[in-house]
Amino acid sequence: MNNVKNIIKLAAVGDVIRTTPLLRKLKEIYPRAEIWWLTKTRHVLPSLVDVPLEFTPESFTILRETHFDLLYNLDKEREACALTNATSANMKKGFYLRDGKCAPLDKDAEDKYLTGVFDDLSKANRKSYLEEIFEMCGFTFSGERYILENFSSEGHRWKFNKNKKIVGLNTGCGSRWTSRLWPEKHWIALARKLKKAGYLPLLLGGEPEHKKNFRLAKASGVSYLGHFPLKQFINLVDQCDLLVTAVTMATHIAIGLGKKIVLFNNIFNKNEFELYGLGEILEPDFECTCFYSPTCPNNCMQYLSVQKVFDACTRLIGPL
Repeated sequence: MNNVKNIIKLAAVGDVIRTTPLLRKLKEIYPRAEIWWLTKTRHVLPSLVDVPLEFTPESFTILRETHFDLLYNLDKEREACALTNATSANMKKGFYLRDGKCAPLDKDAEDKYLTGVFDDLSKANRKSYLEEIFEMCGFTFSGERYILENFSSEGHRWKFNKNKKIVGLNTGCGSRWTSRLWPEKHWIALARKLKKAGYLPLLLGGEPEHKKNFRLAKASGVSYLGHFPLKQFINLVDQCDLLVTAVTMATHIAIGLGKKIVLFNNIFNKNEFELYGLGEILEPDFECTCFYSPTCPNNCMQYLSVQKVFDACTRLIGPL
């Protein structure tokens, strides 16, 4: 089969969304190409993908019987690397399985491989994730934007005061990386300050944050509408003028929607994030020692002040 490109990117929703700029480059260079994409989160793939494939045995059967002229594996998980080995292609880029371990296929993938293995190299890295994956595929990143297509509210009609600017407060960070959590008392104080200043703060999160957000809403007197399936959550974020969040799926949803964003960071290299001029990255007021750590013995996020976050919000969305 000629002029068929296959992307393997299995990871979480946010990682898939932030990889979508690659589609723009592929369509620019190969305008007549048929693009396939294998993922565990098929529901966020844009319509530029001609053949979206869910990570299932049925898809593996299809891939084994299909020949591609280009295959891009952007994941270092063993299953993704094993599929790279098993799939027929004229050229393969990214990672493959060698002696049971994932390894770079060529020099283009070496930097991305090494920054994911060695903390000292990761800390020294000055390239964004998009610069790295574009280089891994043999391209140069030129500011290509995310592709996050419109998700309807599917029956939900959000009733907000249209005269107020809505600031979404996404209070979670997932159960694995609790080192990223901002203290509840800080969320309460920020919500109160925003409300007093005339903004409309809106607490956001998934099921893990549900009980916490009820507590925060009660303590701060601001709105929390509940947690929703992904499509409705994306639509709810789309109602916001600005999102305050740690590094989460919501980060990439906000960037994909072109929203202003205040991004909390303490355990990653801040150069990794491409915000397209939409926002600011805020970190604790001292260098955190919990780099890439699920937990933080110093609870360093407590040292990111409420005033610092509030000031960033007002800079980004301006006066009422």
